[in-house]
Amino acid sequence: MPRIAVICGTGMSAFASTLASEDSSRSNSMIAESQWGDVPLNVVNHDSGVVFVIDRHHSTGGARTPPHAIEHRANVHAAASCEPDLVVSVNSVGSMLESMPPGTVGVAEGVLDLSIKPWTFHDDDAIHADRTLPFDPRASSVCEKVLAEKQGPNPSRVVVAQCVGPQFESPSEIDALEKLGAHVVGMTLGPEQRLVSEAGIAHISLLCSSNWAAGRTPGEPEAQIDHGEVDEMASEMRDLVASCILSLLEDIT
Repeated sequence: MPRIAVICGTGMSAFASTLASEDSSRSNSMIAESQWGDVPLNVVNHDSGVVFVIDRHHSTGGARTPPHAIEHRANVHAAASCEPDLVVSVNSVGSMLESMPPGTVGVAEGVLDLSIKPWTFHDDDAIHADRTLPFDPRASSVCEKVLAEKQGPNPSRVVVAQCVGPQFESPSEIDALEKLGAHVVGMTLGPEQRLVSEAGIAHISLLCSSNWAAGRTPGEPEAQIDHGEVDEMASEMRDLVASCILSLLEDIT
């Protein structure tokens, strides 16, 4: 039976419930243990397969772990321990593309991660994972087809710039990242993609455009970014993301 691990965050705290609301779905929870910490998972059993949902911002208290403090090794290890056919990162991003306004879901083709902190499972021996093709073309195309049917034309060949956070980027940083080839910006995909590449599992990223990047709001370049509004916008895309996940289960079948 097909198995997909989903790592999600902003606006997606109720994503497992969205999946479980589908006909014939059943859900339960479990804990994945690792040397980097324990990770709670929601397991959604569907007629077409099993989806393991990980909230990348989980914490033991009431607060949510900020992006710069996430232990990505624990999250990806938990995803890999589910022995999935595919890992799906769901990432909230700020858009520089007119064709990807807030409320639009896109599919990543590339990642631009120039952040300083290294992420690896291999600190004691040099293991060099290939990242020439970071995202699975077939799975990406399945999602692109679903999105085209449900929201119309999709932005293509989207490159995601990795920034550290927790602050949003400045307009000058956005200008520089665009010159380097980025189309959207986020705070979590870079480490996840690096670690999934080491795990050797097929990987895709669904990009939820939750806000215009700093300085890019049409007609209002000084518009400020409010995280509460970003979270609310991202939550409105849960159904689109769920449709992609269910189509991926059927394609793997």
